Amino acid sequence: MLLWLGMAAAVSAQNPTCYRVYLSDKANSPYSIDNPSAYLSQRAIDKRTRFNIPITEQDLPVNPQYRQQILALDAEMQLLCVSKWMNTVTVYCPDSTVVPQIEALPFVDSVWAVGNYLLNELPVYQNPENPVPMVHNTLSSAKDTTDYGEGLAQIALINGIPLHEEGFRGEGMLIAVLDGGFFGIETCSFYQDLVNSGRFFGQYSLMPDFVDTLESGWSEVHGTIVTSAIAANTNGELVGTAPDASYALIHTEWVGSEELVEEDFWANGAEIADSLGADVINSSLGYRVFPDFPQNDVSYENMDGVNSIASQCATILGQKGVIVCVAAGNDGNNQYYHIGRPADAFDILCVGACASDSIIAEFSSHGPSYDGRVKPDITSQGVETACIYPYDMLSFANGTSLATPVAAGMCACLWQAMPQYTSTEMMQIIRESSHLYNNPDTEYGYGIPNFYQAYASHVGINDYKPLTLSIYPNPVTDQLHIVNPDGNIQTVSVYNASGQLVLQTAVPNSPILEIPVTNLPNGFYIGTATLNNHQTATFKFMK
Repeated sequence: MLLWLGMAAAVSAQNPTCYRVYLSDKANSPYSIDNPSAYLSQRAIDKRTRFNIPITEQDLPVNPQYRQQILALDAEMQLLCVSKWMNTVTVYCPDSTVVPQIEALPFVDSVWAVGNYLLNELPVYQNPENPVPMVHNTLSSAKDTTDYGEGLAQIALINGIPLHEEGFRGEGMLIAVLDGGFFGIETCSFYQDLVNSGRFFGQYSLMPDFVDTLESGWSEVHGTIVTSAIAANTNGELVGTAPDASYALIHTEWVGSEELVEEDFWANGAEIADSLGADVINSSLGYRVFPDFPQNDVSYENMDGVNSIASQCATILGQKGVIVCVAAGNDGNNQYYHIGRPADAFDILCVGACASDSIIAEFSSHGPSYDGRVKPDITSQGVETACIYPYDMLSFANGTSLATPVAAGMCACLWQAMPQYTSTEMMQIIRESSHLYNNPDTEYGYGIPNFYQAYASHVGINDYKPLTLSIYPNPVTDQLHIVNPDGNIQTVSVYNASGQLVLQTAVPNSPILEIPVTNLPNGFYIGTATLNNHQTATFKFMK
């Protein structure tokens, strides 16, 4: 199941009911930059102070008097969302004759039709296919501190396990997830540690007259699935990439329709995340075609980081002290194979998808951005990624929607470990740790990041070697040889791509170790070697 939203059937152009109103100024605002506590949390203010990020007029909320004057023009008009950074008000206005009156207001610059919602109609949903439950592995990992279960391969690929072992699991970091519905978060057993520990920071819904964020049903689980790859913390079954972080869930996407107005919801959601003081946001959403309002469809020429309100706000968010992770998109094997937006934004991490064997996913959208910037920025596992469906169902799913949270969680852990760096500095450090940084391409971008290497190289761990043991042959058919000249390897453990321990053996003190793999099925494997100083080294091979 490809978790990329926007699968609604194409329809002919519709009469608009939703409009984005661009305002000319913030004059006579009741808000001021001298009193930021009226619109920013203390956490957000503290972060601005810490990184010397000024609070400017851009941060002032939309003038409430302007908003009220617009809504007063028609009794049927409803406020959908706002953007203080873009100084816009987006309204539901079913009577198109009111639009000239809005345009005539002295503080209005322009009005743009962005959708054709009918707010008195509930969406018609189709249930996704039921995922196939997985057989859970109960054997321990090489270290007895954390048994990642089915999540082992996806975190090992980006070398996040050593960072966790250093004690950086996201504690004290706030991750905001912008997505569709989050049904089941509070009742699913995999999230009980998050809820009971008080790290469930809040949930917000920007969906007017639609289903509530946490009470929506099977079609509103995209956010739940995405969040699980970061937040799950069930030892032996699934441990996410930031299991000790705090989370805010922001519902910006209605899966029953695909219209440009959802970019307005995204922009508003980004500003909510900023006002809460979020450190990292994950957005497994993207926009390119709008089959329910096709007059707003965009082309590759629009993927330049400046043509979309969502992309502009993503850029601003990344510059205001937030690591922004956005899915590249799942169009890689389509006629249109480029990234969507806001993945085209500046100062963010656009995330592509690969399999656990590092091979790029065919569906992963390609870069560059239209103006020639490297996209995606990084790549992580988005093929058969372990995740959670309600109710308490552990399964696999595919998509850049899953690759993005895997990376986002590790971004939070790395920033926890290196709090002295700004968000833009952190994103560059992550790019530089990636395996193709010196030779990026249009599929991987800068490549698969090595999070522990990023940490070690910036905190003075001079003897860190970005892994690896020397092994041969690779691929292997019967005997895997591991070079051990120092005689310091004590045990070797081998895991399949699902994270199941399939082989574990003590080894003799020998310069060349022979590990029999004849009985293993063909496929991709991750190995860990425990050294006599209690450190671990990892390797990968194909059988």
